[in-house]
Amino acid sequence: MNAVEMTGITKRFAGVVANDKVDFAVRSGEVHALLGENGAGKSTLMSILAGLYRPDEGSIALHGRPAHLHSPRDAIAHGIGMVYQHFMLVESLTVAENAMLGQKGRGLGLDTSQVERELEVLSQRYNLRIDPKARIWQLSVGEQQRVEILRLLYRGAKILVFDEPTAVLTPQEADALVKTLRHMALEGFSIIFISHKLGEVLAVADTITVLRRGRVVGTVTAAKSDKASLARLMVGRDISFESGHTPSAKGERVLEVHSLSAQSNRGLPALHDVEMDIYEGEILGIAGVAGNGQRELAEVITGLRPSTRGKVMIDGKDMTGCSPAQVVEAGVAHIPEDRLGTGLISSLALSDNVILKNYRKATIAKGPFIDSQATAEFADRLIAEYSVTAPGRSHKTGLLSGGNQQKLLLARELSGKPRLIVAVHPTRGVDIGATELIHSLLLEQRARGAAVLLISEDLDELMALSDRISVLYEGRIMGTVEAPGADIERLGMMMAGTPLVQDAPLPEPSA
Repeated sequence: MNAVEMTGITKRFAGVVANDKVDFAVRSGEVHALLGENGAGKSTLMSILAGLYRPDEGSIALHGRPAHLHSPRDAIAHGIGMVYQHFMLVESLTVAENAMLGQKGRGLGLDTSQVERELEVLSQRYNLRIDPKARIWQLSVGEQQRVEILRLLYRGAKILVFDEPTAVLTPQEADALVKTLRHMALEGFSIIFISHKLGEVLAVADTITVLRRGRVVGTVTAAKSDKASLARLMVGRDISFESGHTPSAKGERVLEVHSLSAQSNRGLPALHDVEMDIYEGEILGIAGVAGNGQRELAEVITGLRPSTRGKVMIDGKDMTGCSPAQVVEAGVAHIPEDRLGTGLISSLALSDNVILKNYRKATIAKGPFIDSQATAEFADRLIAEYSVTAPGRSHKTGLLSGGNQQKLLLARELSGKPRLIVAVHPTRGVDIGATELIHSLLLEQRARGAAVLLISEDLDELMALSDRISVLYEGRIMGTVEAPGADIERLGMMMAGTPLVQDAPLPEPSA
């Protein structure tokens, strides 16, 4: 019998069909992966199962019995829990207090000792070690994820949905999570696993369902699948997994960073004496778990954040403390992590967004006025060249898919042949087809002689594209290694705070 059976699920939003007669079933004791491009309907389908949305059509059965889920409280009462990519924890409370939140008849003034004992038993049973008395703000990102899982187990969840669960983990933490999920499946849990990482899906899942444009296009077993076949189901065509990365000769030094320090938005130290340099025709990757100074590093280099100490040199010129406009004039392109909050203006047309960096230049402007004909020709050329799918240049940018927004952003930033490209999570939240294009564009810029600073939480991406990889932990560089042949175990240790010691032996794997 299936633990979950969703039949004929249809959900519409303002005329857009997010799920179209979807049939989806998960057995007890199974890890079932859900794959699909952005906008394929994965999150909507799981939000229906978690009680956040109600379907317009279709039905849900749990263990063979009809279930009507009107809210997340209904879902958890039926044993369904969801671990979101962005955790739902109260930082000032303890692990035990977070586990108690939302329970009827329980208050924070009650004795937490019994809850702490129950959490301790669960943490040992499922190898999710955590101190139930610790406050959330004291825990690492990986430990906070364990709290999310333990909170659901404490509430009796037997059907668990994981949304991109390894995006914020080190390689070692990701491996440990996969082992935990497999162990839980053996104990009879039903695990639904959403991820963009095909290799990870193949490693953890028993069964894989692929959605495309709101419909199920295939359900396959992991044992009989590979990356190529899954990618073909996702996008409807063959995808190349070869990066095309070839060695290149270094040119002149483009970026130099010396003893760079900066503060976070909360006024706390975020960067500590960072040293790095990048040369023409080189991609320097920055690895690290989210929140270790990556955003601050990119913003200081691009003029969006002041430094408290140190220097930023571009082509030998001191650019420390310069404005974003001055940094742009120095030949720097910026692909920020927040494409709509920082990179693009959602309410403007595509044509307006692509000229934001050069609307004052003679190619676009006629004196104080913008040349509409020149703007139209420029926009049409970039839309075609960068394969942006849109009804036309006058279409509102906010109505594009995430992948097409990102391609539009790259089109604007790369069109001026920049000397330095600061790319922050350039493929986050985009589908596998757009990822393939973005990778090829960055490699083309490298081949042209540009210097690229690539900040990413995806180690596979960094190793495929980078020439060197530096690891950032709590605002400090733990070490820099050559990307070809880099040891993932050692990179993971640096991501967890162990400085690089050249030629040091790796620890023996634990039994």
